[in-house]
Amino acid sequence: MDTTAPVPARTRESASAAARPSDLVRQVVVLVGSLLAVAGAFLGSGALGGTPVDEAAGGALAADATHVAPGGPAFSIWSVIYTGLVAYAVWQVLPAQRTDPRQRATGWLALASLVLNAAWIGTVQADALGLGVAVIVALLVVLAVIHVRLVRTRASGRVEAVVVDTTFGLYFGWVTIATVADVAATLAASGVDELGLGPDAWAVVVLVVAAAIGVGVALHAARVSHARVSAAAALAWGLAWIAVARSTGEPASTPAAVAAAGAAVVVLGTAVVLRVRGR
Repeated sequence: MDTTAPVPARTRESASAAARPSDLVRQVVVLVGSLLAVAGAFLGSGALGGTPVDEAAGGALAADATHVAPGGPAFSIWSVIYTGLVAYAVWQVLPAQRTDPRQRATGWLALASLVLNAAWIGTVQADALGLGVAVIVALLVVLAVIHVRLVRTRASGRVEAVVVDTTFGLYFGWVTIATVADVAATLAASGVDELGLGPDAWAVVVLVVAAAIGVGVALHAARVSHARVSAAAALAWGLAWIAVARSTGEPASTPAAVAAAGAAVVVLGTAVVLRVRGR
């Protein structure tokens, strides 16, 4: 009797797949792309002589620019995301990942996200807010596709779960709220009003939409494979800092603060409950 345990489909596919020249190219350019993204981050922080993002474009992206702008400390999450991206870039360049189906499905998209990230910082430095919106929306779409492809299969181990799934989950969740803030800032800088609703009501509508997106992402992951918490955590982090900014700084807005806090609880709570139920 054959007592050999069956090999998971993904493991069999990885083991039998033949390496292609494009696999090595993918690995190398993703590694280079991560360095480009980190360089862009230093530029955006002002460390390399560039103007800090919150001061660029006339302060349109500052914490007090709109009713849905996160407080300044919220952006510290970028340090975690960039660290994860560098760890991912180093991990994926290892020979063992060269023919991995998951890396083949997401590697080029990961590179696109790194390039778009750096491009967005460049548009802000150039005061091109409208172009910046187009770039960050494209980045959000790319990260959404990566998320969809990653949830189709589980990570092969804890290291991959952290450096790939967690990193891109945080990246996706944060860029979701960053896109909301960027669009709102660009509209405000262009003199576009809040569709006649007033700033408080408009902020509440926008925050409800952000929460709906976060819940939808969590439900999709739970339905396809298993619930993920990292994207919800990053989105909730941004929402929480909007609540802090609107309750302690200018422009002050109790409705926006309450809506942001409630949205953070709903988004993170949904993901956690789905994760626990899945286990």
